[in-house]
Amino acid sequence: MARKKSLAFRREQARKIQEGLQKRYPEPETHLHHENAWELLIATVLSAQCTDARVNMVTPKLFAKWKDPFSLARANIADVEEIIRSTGFYHNKAKNIVAAAKLLAEKYQGEVPRTMEELVRVPGVARKTANVVLYTAFGINEGLAVDTHVKRISYRLGLTASQDPVRVEKDLMEVFPQEEWGNVNHRLVWFGRQVCDARNPKCTECEFDTLCPKYEPKKTG
Repeated sequence: MARKKSLAFRREQARKIQEGLQKRYPEPETHLHHENAWELLIATVLSAQCTDARVNMVTPKLFAKWKDPFSLARANIADVEEIIRSTGFYHNKAKNIVAAAKLLAEKYQGEVPRTMEELVRVPGVARKTANVVLYTAFGINEGLAVDTHVKRISYRLGLTASQDPVRVEKDLMEVFPQEEWGNVNHRLVWFGRQVCDARNPKCTECEFDTLCPKYEPKKTG
């Protein structure tokens, strides 16, 4: 179990990690397929508790049938549910993305808002989704999206002693330069999927093996 390290230690650790990840992933990008901010927003909402690979199988049909907020706003929720069923929690997701489409169509002329304050008011959008959309679609580093990969790796490497995504985000924002927040997220997600697996991390393939304290959260139950 990790103890909170000094800010100086965490910043130096973050510097080394950033250098290594930049070499491994020089041009990181999201795993979610999209053509514009609207498609990214919907894909990110659908990705909750679902793999990006599965979302990428679903969204082509979804966007072929409803190409923008104006058309999705008029959709029958049952029809939307049928298409997105395999992403899980499809009742709530269908309700949220149709409601999101209505809000964007009625209040924002079909455009995705570009501020955190406005985005988190969109149905189905919390801070993590808003961070992903702001950076990936608009290049805005408002915060640092914390998903399961980012949280796990940050804890293992001693960048945070918390398991709370809000606290983890604050800890990471303290140690990484703001202009790199979006890329840090993308790189950690790629790294988590390819190297630092939850159950079977490939430590022998990891450039951080010698500096990684290999912290794991205390198991409960």
